[in-house]
Amino acid sequence: MTDPNPKQTIRILTTGGTIEKSYCEEDGTLRNRASIIRDGLIASLRLPYTHLELDSVLNKDSLEMDDGDRQQIADAVSRTADKGDPIVILHGTDTMSNSADYCFEKLGTPPVAVVFTGAMKPMGFIDSDARQNVTEALLAARLLPPGFYIAFHNRVFPIPGARKNRETGTFEAIPAKA
Repeated sequence: MTDPNPKQTIRILTTGGTIEKSYCEEDGTLRNRASIIRDGLIASLRLPYTHLELDSVLNKDSLEMDDGDRQQIADAVSRTADKGDPIVILHGTDTMSNSADYCFEKLGTPPVAVVFTGAMKPMGFIDSDARQNVTEALLAARLLPPGFYIAFHNRVFPIPGARKNRETGTFEAIPAKA
């Protein structure tokens, strides 16, 4: 009998964004600093069938990203996808769809599922959606066919075809361009 849940590696690429912001008591700021994902979120998840590999690509608020940063993300996706494991990219929500679209335009359909996700509130906040979104993105990455996606608030959107809706505070599908 074949195990329907074999152990699988998922590669997480971190880029910063709200999900990785932390509060500094010394200066009273909330900024992107060294990744808190490994010690905070990842360490608290029970994933007996999943081996996670983390790699920090950037550590920026997505509003500060430009196409040079997006190219770094695309290059990291290209290198990482060659290993054959699904990828989850932690990214700021403000320009996440821009980066996902950029990667699709530069790379086409990757050989593995590449799932972007983030959070509306930093991981350390009690009402943060970070744990939910990361957990859902990890599961989606295991199940989806090769391609680029955004997983957010219990929905998955193929890329291209998604954008952040600032009024509702989540992501939504957008009509395909004719």
